[in-house]
Amino acid sequence: MDLVPALEEPLKQPLKSVLGPATAKVMAEHLGLHTVGDLLHHYPRRYEERGQLTHLADLPMDEHVTVVAQVADARLHTFASARAPRGKGQRLEVTITDGSGRLQLVFFGNGVHKPHKELLPGTRAMFAGKVSLFNRRLQLAHPAYELLRGDSEETVESWAGALIPLYPATAKLESWKIGKAVQTVLPTAREALDPLPPSLREGRGLLPLPEALLKIHRPHSKADIADARARLKWDEAFVLQVALARRRHADAQLPAVPRTPRPDGLVTAFDDRLPFTLTEGQQKVSREIFDDIATDHPMHRLLQGEVGSGKTLVALRAMLAVVDAGGQAAMLAPTEVLAQQHHRSITEMMGELASWGLWRDAPPQKGGGGRRDGGTEHATKVVLLTGSMGAAARRQALLDLVTGEAGIVIGTHALIEDKVQFHDLGLVVVDEQHRFGVEQRDALRGKGRQPPHLLVMTATPIPRTVAMTVFGDLETSVLDQLPAGRSPIASHVVPAADKPHFLTRAWERVREEVANGHQAYVVCPRIGDDIDEAADPKKAGGKKSPEDEAEKRPPLAVLDVADQLAGGPLHGLKVEVLHGRMHPDDKDAVMRRFAAGETDVLVATTVIEVGVNVPNATAMVIMDADRFGVSQLHQLRGRVGRGSAPGLCLLVTEMPEASAARQRLNAVASTLDGFELSRIDLEQRREGDVLGQAQSGVRSSLRVLAVIEDEEVIAEAREEATAVVTADPELRDLPGLRTALDALLDEEREQYLEKG
Repeated sequence: MDLVPALEEPLKQPLKSVLGPATAKVMAEHLGLHTVGDLLHHYPRRYEERGQLTHLADLPMDEHVTVVAQVADARLHTFASARAPRGKGQRLEVTITDGSGRLQLVFFGNGVHKPHKELLPGTRAMFAGKVSLFNRRLQLAHPAYELLRGDSEETVESWAGALIPLYPATAKLESWKIGKAVQTVLPTAREALDPLPPSLREGRGLLPLPEALLKIHRPHSKADIADARARLKWDEAFVLQVALARRRHADAQLPAVPRTPRPDGLVTAFDDRLPFTLTEGQQKVSREIFDDIATDHPMHRLLQGEVGSGKTLVALRAMLAVVDAGGQAAMLAPTEVLAQQHHRSITEMMGELASWGLWRDAPPQKGGGGRRDGGTEHATKVVLLTGSMGAAARRQALLDLVTGEAGIVIGTHALIEDKVQFHDLGLVVVDEQHRFGVEQRDALRGKGRQPPHLLVMTATPIPRTVAMTVFGDLETSVLDQLPAGRSPIASHVVPAADKPHFLTRAWERVREEVANGHQAYVVCPRIGDDIDEAADPKKAGGKKSPEDEAEKRPPLAVLDVADQLAGGPLHGLKVEVLHGRMHPDDKDAVMRRFAAGETDVLVATTVIEVGVNVPNATAMVIMDADRFGVSQLHQLRGRVGRGSAPGLCLLVTEMPEASAARQRLNAVASTLDGFELSRIDLEQRREGDVLGQAQSGVRSSLRVLAVIEDEEVIAEAREEATAVVTADPELRDLPGLRTALDALLDEEREQYLEKG
C-alpha cells in the first residue's frame, strides 16, 4: 500500500530481476505480485513452529497444502505398465506422520530417485501438494518438499525455535519458495514510508511500518506476529477509511438544490390517505432523509432494511417531497419485472395523487411545486420507462420527463441512455444497489443541472462494519422494524434424499395453503432450456466442492419442475412459470395474474427475489436450496408472509446432513434476523474486495483486516480518518499517507470512489 521507489522496483524487468525471471513470472500471473512492495505485503497465512507438527487428520480434499511432518516409512516398488512392460516401472511410497495422522506420498518414474535418497525414515521436512484420495487413503502425488536439516550448527541455529511462515501459495509456487523470495527483498522493508500520522501511531502504541513488515515475515515470537498484525490491520482500515472520508468531504463541497416540501403539499396529502401509521423507524429515517435533501449539498444516503420493512414507502415519501419542492425524482430498478412492480405499487399507494394531471405552470414558486391542473390539486404524473416499451409510449414518457410533466419516473437502465433528459432531476433512488455498476449510477446522477440527491436502497442487511467499508462514502439509515400486520415466517429444511416423505409432505402443505385461499411460490436455480447452463453458478468455471462432485446431477429447472408438479403432486392447481428470458409483456401478464389471485402456484427463478409483493402468497418451496447463498435465501423468503396470514418457507435439499451446505440452510431456517444471517454469509464467503473488485478477479485489498472480526478497528479508523481529512483534506502534511492512497487507489478503484 505504501510504496516508495525502492518498494516499487519490479520483481521482473528486462535487464535485471530482483528474483529469478521464472519465479517473478509465476508471482505476477498467479498471485498478482509485481513489485517488491507487493511481495512484502503478501503476508504469511499462518506459521509452523519447529517441532510442532501439522494435524494431518484435518487435511482438506482437493486443496494445495503445506505440511511439516516426519518420514515414518519409505518403500520402492516395481511394476509392469504400458511404458515399462518388463516390470521396470518404479513407484516410491513414503508414509509421513505428525503423531495425529498419517499421509502417503507417491512418486513415479524418474521422479523417485531424489526422494528415495533423501526421504529416509526419521527425516523431517516440509511437503507441499494437492490432497487426493486413492484406495480410500489420503495422499500427495509428487509433492514438492524441503528438508528440515539439523545436522549443522548453522542450520540448527537458524531453525531452532523459529516460526516458519507459510504463505498463500499456488500449485506453481510453493510456500517456502515464496518465503525465500520474501527473505531476499526483506531488507528493503526498512525503506517503507509510514502512512500513519505519528500522533496516531504513537497514541495507539502501534509499531512503525518497517518494523511491522520485518516481524510479520521473520517473527521471533508469537507476540511479534500479534504486534505486526495489529499494526498492519490499522494500515488497511485507516488508508481505506481516509479514501472514503475524502469522498464524503468532496461530496460535501458539491452544490445541490435544497428541496423542502410544502407543509400542505404532496407529502401531507399522501400521509393523510395512508390506511396505517408509519412505524417509528420509518418516521425517523424519513426525518433523516428530509433533513439531508433540504441542504445545499447532495445527500448520499444508504437505506438498508429487512425484507418488508417498508423501504419503498420511505423512498416514495422522499420522492414526493422533491416533487413538492418543484423537482423530479427517478427510481432505478435492476429488472423490468421490478420496475413494473414498483410502478404498479407506487401508483396504487398514491391513488388519485398519481393522476395524469400535468404540470401547467412556469417554474414553480419558491418552496413549492406549483399548481397542477387535472386530477386533484396535489397530484403528479408517474411514468414508467423500460427498454421494451413501444415507440409511442416511450416517446410520450421521454416528453413527460423533459417538460417536467412527470414528477416521478421509474425505470431500468433505459433511464441512463443519452436521449433521456429531465426538466429538473432532484433525487435519484437506486433500488438494490449491488446490481448496478457505478458507471450506471454516475450516468443517471449526471442528468441533473446540479448533482441530484442520491438514496441507495438495499434489502440485503449489511453488518455495520461492512457498511462502513463497502458504503463508507454514504451515510447509513437502517429500518429494522417490520410494519404492523406483517406475519411471522416459519422456515424448515426438507432433506429430500434422506427423507423423501418430507418432500411429499411439502407438496401437501402447498395444496393446503391453496385450499385455504392462498398462493405459493416454487423457486428453482435454472430455467431449463439448452442455453441455460450459465444460470448454474457451479458450472460457471467456479471451484466444485466435494458435495457438488458427488451429486453430479444438474440443478433443478423451472420448466421441468413446473411440468412435473402440474402433472403430479399439484395436479388440478393453476401452475404458471416466470423467468428472466420471457418477453417483458409476458412476465408482466404472469405477475398480474398471480397478484390478482388467478394463479395458485408460481414456479420461478430468482426473478422474484426483490420487490415482488403479493400479500396472498403464503408458502414458498425453494428447490435445490443449497445452490443459493444465505442472503439470497433470506431475500426469497421475504416474498411470503406479507399479509395477515403466517408464511411458510421450505428449503429443499439433497445435501447430506453433515455437509457445510446443510449447515447454511439450518442457519437460515433458525432465524429471521437478516443482519445475523448476513454475518454468517460473510464469514463463510470472506469479504472479497471491499472496493468493488470482486467481479474483476483482482485480489482483495484486505490481507489481514477482517470486516467482521475487526469491527472496533474499523470504527476507530473511520473516526481518525474523518478527523485527519477534516483538518487536511489534501493530506499535504502526510506524504506517506498520500503514497499509500496512490497504491490502494489504482485508476479503476479511484473511479469506483469517484462515482460511488
